[in-house]
Amino acid sequence: MQIARRYLVHGRVQGVGYRYFVQHVADSLGIKGWVRNLDDGSVEVYAIATKAAHDELSSRLRKGPNMSDVRGMEALEAAPEKHSGFRIRH
Repeated sequence: MQIARRYLVHGRVQGVGYRYFVQHVADSLGIKGWVRNLDDGSVEVYAIATKAAHDELSSRLRKGPNMSDVRGMEALEAAPEKHSGFRIRH
């Protein structure tokens, strides 16, 4: 069963390759959706996946790439959207 969630990731997550890291993780887990930077310095992730894939994604989002410093993350249930893959939104 596919579940849609929206993640808001806070900390040093812009300018450190975080969006590319998320895209790589999502592709490796078969997750559909997108990632984008927000004006407040955080990163937003919209993901459609199984519960198991969300569990793994959530764990990796909390860690982030080497240069990042994740200070907090919120996960919210979201309305399902149609996506054929995972992309970086600008």
